[in-house]
Amino acid sequence: MLGQIDGSVPRSPARSGPAADAVGEGARTMREAILGKIRYAAGRDVEAARDHDWFLATALAVRDRIVDIWLASIRRTNPDQKQVAYFSLEFLIGRLLGDAISNLDLTGEVREALAGLGVGFDKVRCAEADAALGNGGLGRLAACFMESMASLDLPAYGYGIRYDYGLFRQVLTEGWQHEIPEDWLSFGNPWEFERPNIAYPVRFGGTVELAGLPDGSIEHRWHHDETVMAVAYDTPVVGWRGSRVNTLRLWSARSVDPLKLEAFNHGDYVGAMAERSKVEAISRVLYPSDATAAGQELRLRQEFFFTSASLQDLIRRHLERHPDLSNLDGKVAIQLNDTHPAIAVAELMRLLVDEKRLPWDEAWRITTGTLNYTNHTLLPEALESWPTGLMERLLPRHMQIIYLINWLHLEKLSETAPLTDDLIKRISLIDEGSGRRVRMGHLAFLGSRRVNGVSALHTELMRETVFSDLHALYPDRIVNKTNGVTFRRWLQQANPGLTQLLVEAVGPSVLDDPDALLAFDKLAGDAGYCDRLQAIRRQNKLTLAREIKARLAIDVDPDAMFDVQIKRIHEYKRQLLNLVETAALYEAIKAEPEKNWAPRVKIFAGKAASSYIQAKLIIKFAYDLSQKVNNDPAMRGRLAVAFMPNYNVSLAEMIIPAADLSEQISTAGLEASGTGNMKLALNGALTVGTLDGANVEIMERVGRDNIAIFGLTTPEVAARRADPHHGRTAIANSPRLAAVLYAMRAGAFSPDDRTRYAGLVEGLSEHDTFFVTDDFDSYWEAQRGLDTLWADPADWWRQSVANTARIGWFSSDRTIRDYAEEIWRVPVR
Repeated sequence: MLGQIDGSVPRSPARSGPAADAVGEGARTMREAILGKIRYAAGRDVEAARDHDWFLATALAVRDRIVDIWLASIRRTNPDQKQVAYFSLEFLIGRLLGDAISNLDLTGEVREALAGLGVGFDKVRCAEADAALGNGGLGRLAACFMESMASLDLPAYGYGIRYDYGLFRQVLTEGWQHEIPEDWLSFGNPWEFERPNIAYPVRFGGTVELAGLPDGSIEHRWHHDETVMAVAYDTPVVGWRGSRVNTLRLWSARSVDPLKLEAFNHGDYVGAMAERSKVEAISRVLYPSDATAAGQELRLRQEFFFTSASLQDLIRRHLERHPDLSNLDGKVAIQLNDTHPAIAVAELMRLLVDEKRLPWDEAWRITTGTLNYTNHTLLPEALESWPTGLMERLLPRHMQIIYLINWLHLEKLSETAPLTDDLIKRISLIDEGSGRRVRMGHLAFLGSRRVNGVSALHTELMRETVFSDLHALYPDRIVNKTNGVTFRRWLQQANPGLTQLLVEAVGPSVLDDPDALLAFDKLAGDAGYCDRLQAIRRQNKLTLAREIKARLAIDVDPDAMFDVQIKRIHEYKRQLLNLVETAALYEAIKAEPEKNWAPRVKIFAGKAASSYIQAKLIIKFAYDLSQKVNNDPAMRGRLAVAFMPNYNVSLAEMIIPAADLSEQISTAGLEASGTGNMKLALNGALTVGTLDGANVEIMERVGRDNIAIFGLTTPEVAARRADPHHGRTAIANSPRLAAVLYAMRAGAFSPDDRTRYAGLVEGLSEHDTFFVTDDFDSYWEAQRGLDTLWADPADWWRQSVANTARIGWFSSDRTIRDYAEEIWRVPVR
């Protein structure tokens, strides 16, 4: 047997006797539970039930088991035990049925129960919609962290927004991206519990009044002019082997007055609902376009909405267990996942000072002892800042607090050493440059106990670039916590065939201990295991090939190298470099058809932000290139290109186990970490990449001989940037690059619009911000080296084994232990 490919996760050697009987009894119990839910929850007879009815019934039956553990987890948590609150604008949790039954060891029971009812498990699993609660690596990291915290028996709450429509559903029309609502809640969500009794007022606008108190102190009274109610929806997060179930609490925006009845009765039906529509827009979509002033305001409203509601909830829960807030920092650690919830610094101070009447210094001690901040980017445009005018209008009291934090910060520093005007400009919370703006990254830095990067390189660059001045003032604040991924989702569930092979080769300990993977390294030269590994990969590739055929009507060869780049579309991630090299490869194959080219299927997936025109043009180029390549008979069996639309967790779970080559080719110094690189390496894909983000640490772990590194290093990028003509020079020095760019400019890949890519090519020549041209030749040579390696299967599969075996350090369990020890200061098993 080549290993399981049916989606189940192996636990131990095959059971027989009493153990098998126990499984059978469990399946019978589960079957009865599912039948009960079909009738009483779905309201269906068995004969009339459809796939989604069976999913609903199965999810609710499993949820009953989860709730028992959930409530037990809450009861056994010591009130004095420090807990974690994880604030994130995204939680990309994907489908939850497979996750839940795998972590509860119910996969066999559920499959058997459904089979006994004549229902296929895979159909039921696929009837679940991906939860549209995130977009990319930020949200998927948050989901991995939540699962790891539960698996490590660490009490935690996740806090975010319950988006009605998520980011968007990506539809391609002749290669052009169009965005339509991701209506993931159209059939309801069986995993969540609405908590209408847990609701908090979130206020906006108005004015602030100074009032004297009898004791001579001054009180700030915020007279807001708008109130939005934040209503909680709770989703249980199941840990491995049911060790703990934690809570993901998401907020939905509700109007205090859902209907202006007087206006309605006067015939103004639209006006009667206008206020409700404005309020509920807060939780409608993730990342509304900020190309307009209204869009910018909505983004700020979103961020404050979920941050304020979460802090109010956290304070309420603390006061239910403790007499006051003086020990809040000793009982709760809040992690801000990127700058989106940075307003927590000002809001927590407002709650403590204005509402709980704590002295400023005491409130600041609690705030800076409770909050911690994870930075995820070095790109200036991603380090959020807000116009002071918008902040003063929308959050007037918070701007007063921010101004005071800034003044006290600068005043304290001036007591120890004179501050130059230039230094003040750089470290101030207010950017006085092109329009006065609040630097949210600086605010998060000043208000946090610890600030962390997400890879060793990223953390060092934080110290040297975006936070260099603040780091010089507070040298112990920035620490590194390299990202990780949950192996339960990205190995055991996504690739059961490989998991079965690992259990047989290493033992069942590999399911619980990522470090046990190291023992697999000894089998890298074992031809038998490598043959089985190759067969498992081929089966995964056949599954993906069928999906590509169904979605795109493109036939791909499962024996070709599956060369994969799957991530959000952004210029710094350099999908364009990959596409230009693919176009050059196409031209080279046409010119030298007799050469022994390694057969490749280039697979792309990812969404472009709705207002990101250049990224959308890159997607269009991928489509046009695929049309050119896939319709050329000379490319059959040699080269194919597929761009798979609407990338999400479920699609990633199909692509990653089928990947032979992982493209991690961002401009050096710009990718904070990446987690796709870890997932792909875990599943045995070889990496072609730059020395950027976590690629550096992956190289250190898997070995320089087992990864294809190319391109400029971070210092070389900085040096090259000083030359304004570096793109033009690189093109002049590379005949191959010059030729393919000439073909693009001339319309060779866009016969319906020959000027479509002229601007793209001109940009590479005149202002190649992301060094596509400078890295092209190095990238081409790295790819040709991989062609040679592909022709030597023994060496290829030896390297594949080495990647899987040596990647165990990148488990999110390790990352969470590191956070717990150094940042949160909480015990963890």
